[in-house]
Amino acid sequence: MIGGKMKAFAGRFVYLLIGVFFYALGIALAIRADIGYAPWEVFHAGLALATGTSIGAASIVAGLVIVAIVTACGEKIGLGTVFSMIVTGLWLDLILMLDLIPIAPNMILGILMLIAGLFVISAGSYFYIKSAFGAGPRDNLMVVLNRKTKLPIGACRSLVELSVTLAGWVLGGMVGVGTVISVAAIGLCIQITFALVKFDASAVEHETLKQTWQSLRK
Repeated sequence: MIGGKMKAFAGRFVYLLIGVFFYALGIALAIRADIGYAPWEVFHAGLALATGTSIGAASIVAGLVIVAIVTACGEKIGLGTVFSMIVTGLWLDLILMLDLIPIAPNMILGILMLIAGLFVISAGSYFYIKSAFGAGPRDNLMVVLNRKTKLPIGACRSLVELSVTLAGWVLGGMVGVGTVISVAAIGLCIQITFALVKFDASAVEHETLKQTWQSLRK
């Protein structure tokens, strides 16, 4: 029984690892597209400028604030929430520091790279939400809106993206053609990705940190 539980835990944790890495990779692709940051990166870049930190560090700080908000709204905070909040920012800083993704040389390739990044982010969201360890802070906002308003998951994501874009722009984050494309397309990319794998994010019963700990101790 214990072996079975550990095997199930390991399988879910692999989903979480894949999801967090994909999310960071998708963000890096959007940044390297060089046609305007994606919505959350507009916010993170603006916050980084305001605080004198890296984009990855700003992402972690923003995650902490969002966790407080979604907790107040009744969402469960689990291993995945904490893990994605911290590790996504670390992965992002590492990918950018190692210069693993070249900057797009022109607008056409930049648009293609950006769209690819949005689908990679969508895939990352699927993997770590499916792990049921608790959605990441930003996806928790999407799920909160979905549950509270009953709007389609894609529409909820678009509302979140638009809001953070405006906040990031005020803070000095770079807004461009890519930002407009991201705001318009991220909800659709999420909707398409989740529909292809027949996944309902709001139906997932996430474990809290306490539940995960108790399950492993039994």
